[in-house]
Amino acid sequence: MPKLKPEVLFEDEQLILANKPPGLLSIPDRFAPEKPNLLGLLTQEYGKVWTVHRIDRETSGLICFARNEDAHRHLSQQFEQRTVEKTYLALLDGAAIPETGTIDRPIAESRTQPGKMVVAKKGKSAVTHYKVVERFRLFTLVEARIETGRTHQIRVHFESIGHPLAVDSLYGRREALNLSEIKQKGYQLGREQEERPLLSRMPLHAWKLALAHPHTEARLELEAPLPKDFAAVLKQLRKWSK
Repeated sequence: MPKLKPEVLFEDEQLILANKPPGLLSIPDRFAPEKPNLLGLLTQEYGKVWTVHRIDRETSGLICFARNEDAHRHLSQQFEQRTVEKTYLALLDGAAIPETGTIDRPIAESRTQPGKMVVAKKGKSAVTHYKVVERFRLFTLVEARIETGRTHQIRVHFESIGHPLAVDSLYGRREALNLSEIKQKGYQLGREQEERPLLSRMPLHAWKLALAHPHTEARLELEAPLPKDFAAVLKQLRKWSK
C-alpha cells in the first residue's frame, strides 16, 4: 500500500497545488467518509480548503485546492471555461498508436453497467489530444492533454481507439502488469513462487497543470514527478522492450 501522504508543490494564501499519491482519495468517499483523503489531510494542516477539481483514487499527480471562497470561485471558473491546461502521462496497451492525434468523442454513463462510462452520440462533449512520448514493444507512453474533464475521460477515449491503459480492470485487458509480460522470453520463476505484479493500478499520472493565479492572474505552471511504481515499470520497459 503506498504511503498516503500528499506532497505540496506550491502553496500561498490563495491556493494549494499538491502531488497526490496513488491510492489516496481526492475527497471523502460518500459511503465511507472515514477513509483517508487528500482534502481531509490538507484540512488538518491548513484549515478549511475548497475542492476545485478531483482525480481518481488510483491516479497520481497534480491537483488544485482553493484556500478561500474568492479563490475557489476564480479557479472553478477557469476549469469551467477550459482555460486550465491539464496534461497526463498514460501507459497504453499496444504499440501501433499514431504519433499524434485528437479523440473527439462524447461520453455518457453506461446504461447497462453502473459506474462505467461509454462513448455515446448523445453524451457530453469530450476532447483529448495526445502525442507519443516513448514506444515499447507492446506498450506506448503518451502525453494526453484534456480539454474537458469528463468522468474517466482518458480511460474511455483510449479504450475507444483500441489502446486502453496498460492496467485497467474496468476498461482494459488486465488488472495487473507482470514482469513476465514485459520480459517474455527467458523469464523464469521458481516452482512454488507466485509472481508479484510490477503494477496493480492504472498507469495514469496528472503530470502538468497550468492555470492563472486567482489573485495576481500570473500563469502558474507546475509539473509533478512520477510516483515510484510508475517509474519502475518504465525502467523495466526500457530494459526489456526495445
